[in-house]
Amino acid sequence: MTEWISIRGARQHNLRNIDVRIPRGRLVVVTGVSGSGKSSLAFSTLYAEGQRRYVESLSTHARQFLDQVEPPDVDAIEGLSPAIALEQRPAGSNPRSTVATITEILDYARILFAAAGQPHDPTTGEEVFRRTPQQIVDRLLALPVGSKAVILAPVELMHGEKLSHLCERLRRDGLVRVRIGGNLFELDDSEQLPKFRAPSSTPIEAVIDRVTVREGVAARLTDSVEAALRRGNRRVRFLLSDPGTTAWRLEEATTAFANPSTGFHLPDLSPKHFSFNSPLGACPDCHGLGSRSVFDPPRFLARTDLPLLSGGLRGWWPASGKVRTALNQQIADLAHRCHADLSQPCASLPAVFLEALLHGDAAAAWPGLIPQAEHLQQNTRSASTRRLLQSLTSERACSSCKGKRLRPEILAVTLADAQGNSRGIGEFSALRIAEAHTWISDLVFPAALRDALTDIQNEIAERLRFLERVGLGYLSLDRRTVTLSGGETQRIRLATQLGGRLSGVIYVLDEPSIGLHPRDHERLLETLRELRDIGNTVIVVEHDLSTILAADHVIDMGPGAGPQGGAVVAEGSPAAIAAHPESLTGGYLRREYSIPVPSRRRKAKGWLRLLGAREHNLRDIDAAFPLGCFICVTGVSGSGKSTLVDDILRPALAQRIHGSREEPGAHRALEGAEAVDKVIVIDQSPIGRSPRSNPATYVGAFDLLRALFARLPAARIRGYSPSRFSFNLPGGRCEQCRGEGSIRIDMHFLHDVFVPCDACRGSRYNRETLQVAYRGRNIAEILDASIHDAARLFERIPRIYEKLRPLEQVGLGYLKLGQPANTLSGGEAQRVRIAAELARRDTGHTVYLLDEPTTGLHLHDIGTLLGVLQRLADAGNTLIIVEHHPDFIRCADWVIDLGPEGGDGGGSIVAQGTPEKVAASPHSHTGRFLAHPAIAL
Repeated sequence: MTEWISIRGARQHNLRNIDVRIPRGRLVVVTGVSGSGKSSLAFSTLYAEGQRRYVESLSTHARQFLDQVEPPDVDAIEGLSPAIALEQRPAGSNPRSTVATITEILDYARILFAAAGQPHDPTTGEEVFRRTPQQIVDRLLALPVGSKAVILAPVELMHGEKLSHLCERLRRDGLVRVRIGGNLFELDDSEQLPKFRAPSSTPIEAVIDRVTVREGVAARLTDSVEAALRRGNRRVRFLLSDPGTTAWRLEEATTAFANPSTGFHLPDLSPKHFSFNSPLGACPDCHGLGSRSVFDPPRFLARTDLPLLSGGLRGWWPASGKVRTALNQQIADLAHRCHADLSQPCASLPAVFLEALLHGDAAAAWPGLIPQAEHLQQNTRSASTRRLLQSLTSERACSSCKGKRLRPEILAVTLADAQGNSRGIGEFSALRIAEAHTWISDLVFPAALRDALTDIQNEIAERLRFLERVGLGYLSLDRRTVTLSGGETQRIRLATQLGGRLSGVIYVLDEPSIGLHPRDHERLLETLRELRDIGNTVIVVEHDLSTILAADHVIDMGPGAGPQGGAVVAEGSPAAIAAHPESLTGGYLRREYSIPVPSRRRKAKGWLRLLGAREHNLRDIDAAFPLGCFICVTGVSGSGKSTLVDDILRPALAQRIHGSREEPGAHRALEGAEAVDKVIVIDQSPIGRSPRSNPATYVGAFDLLRALFARLPAARIRGYSPSRFSFNLPGGRCEQCRGEGSIRIDMHFLHDVFVPCDACRGSRYNRETLQVAYRGRNIAEILDASIHDAARLFERIPRIYEKLRPLEQVGLGYLKLGQPANTLSGGEAQRVRIAAELARRDTGHTVYLLDEPTTGLHLHDIGTLLGVLQRLADAGNTLIIVEHHPDFIRCADWVIDLGPEGGDGGGSIVAQGTPEKVAASPHSHTGRFLAHPAIAL
């Protein structure tokens, strides 16, 4: 096989007909400024061609779609082997998907618990055992010689069956006696048999045999016990009498897991019993989801600062009319009974009245708001009413399974390690990956099962070890995948691939360092090297300097973004890139260029204090945020940054300032919020999920463009309104693709594919609409222009230019104005949001919350972004940013560093203050990297 992957004439997107050779079996980093063509080369060309060749090898049914899927625009690719892409995409929205399920760790764990787990009675906690028929017989043979035993098989009447019918069945089977309610009866004596029908609690047992324990009776006992077990549904009872006595005692045995003293019975366990996706194991109350949607009392109060009947109460009833009048009168009567003054704000109403209002008061014949809502939810057919009722609910952990998703009898099955630490599968799933690795490695199995289960144990331990190595040891196994970031999801996929031990494969990764603290980069690099060392080619699109320095081969794209990019500026070893005079990346590697640190730090205009934060792993901390400053919240992965900012501070501010009904995480108080008039979250969620959304629509420029086109002479002559130039409305849009510009093809076995519409050729508009032009360009051509070109075109139209200029300022000038939102990365979507905020007027008292805005940015682009963010802070606003990048953190006014470790080892404030103060802290991992910049070549 050739030692190189050769790409000739690559022209995909902005690539300039380039030729590239990539060494096989090496760690290759593709870098360059944002929009330079890195992803176009690695994903849209190399990986796309690998996928196309894979589809060609599939069945005829699959290949019927091939002609509609366009190959990448490239002359030839040689030396290509199967390719796997590990991208920054969400893990999906399935609430049943967890870290343990997508890594298949839970599948292996279910086998262990089914094969070697020790069941317990969930009501008493007693261990539950089952015996083999031979063990039961041995128990009887161990009785003193001369002991008497009556072997009984428990039987039950079928629904509605008469006792005489049961007795007739037993008689036909050759039995002669039956024991009913503790009394023996002859089956032939029908006159003496009691007369009753099922259901009845009276125990009925067929007498199988009567035996005296002596030598030579083992074979007879075995036959009788096995017959009783067959008839008694794996249960057998004995009436036993010691030699020389007339007293009888009753004992029971079973070959199933059971506790005779409580009647608890467990079927033969299989892996399906430990799956919350199977009715055999799923909690019957939450059906394996672990949570239930319940009506939340605080959500019924819209505004606690207003009187109940004057805007304070929120519900599903009309705002006026007879229904509302009658309801108000009922509430007034209830308030009178509870001595509540309805003219006072809701916050001042007595608790006894609010309890009665929400849950009901039988004495006042008032059913309560929540019972009424529950009744309406079960009976309404109105979709709008259901949506309104849903807004009054919150997700709560299931009260039956406590969020563990499984039946209580399944959760009570345990495994023990060498130290005697017993855990059920629910407790195992709740462990963090690092803790789970330690526990699973120490499990001890019975000798008879050891050989069979050791391989499964090792497989689980290996997968957990790989997850630790990519820096995810802080995640719990039951963490829902919908809560994972794109970087965490990608690293999970990376660990899974490493566990698969494939070789000869091309792995294409998209910035795997995203979301990682610099301390954890080395472990990630070790994983990438191991993937390379087992015979794979690892191609990483990356900006992180430490990853570039660790590469065997670097391809630096550029020199600029969009039309100014698409060329190979330099390639070779990291040292060769650093020595190249035209490489911007090389300039940062040799520290010729760097992000300048501000000469002064802003002083606080006040303080926002979050006291007693204790959600998740936070340890009752008090965090102080200086207002009017640029603030970074830092710490290793899993230290509690997102919990502090996103789970507590964000909803607490939104609740206080905007009246949000979202409940913040556990904390004692929020002080200083009166100095804030607005809180804005700028995250990395998509700005839209379909090709209809784009930067122009998001920042508000598209409405202005449509109005401009409607005022053009050609449009006025034809009577076109602004709606004519919308691809979302009939009239001007292409009706074949309905303005999408592309048609979605359901691939059944693969992700859906979007192909250009053959009627409008991707323009989205019909022919007549495209005949109207501004300065020689129709609406489709303007949407297809780069933001940089569009800004130059509309420079003399201030209202449009003011919307486009911020997109350039945040480094997105290379994007197309109408680029579909579903093609934007998380970092690009976040910068579009920043641009939209820059285009708005602020009061100087806004709190902006950002999550890793450096995602997807080259160091050069980070410098540009920092200039924009510093402008927001200069205007008096407060920026609170969760970030890992040391060069970015050095530019902050204030740093709050959490840790010292992740998970249970984190949750404390290790250091806070200026970057210089944090850098001097001996206990801060972040401080160590702030004090010692990356080594330059």
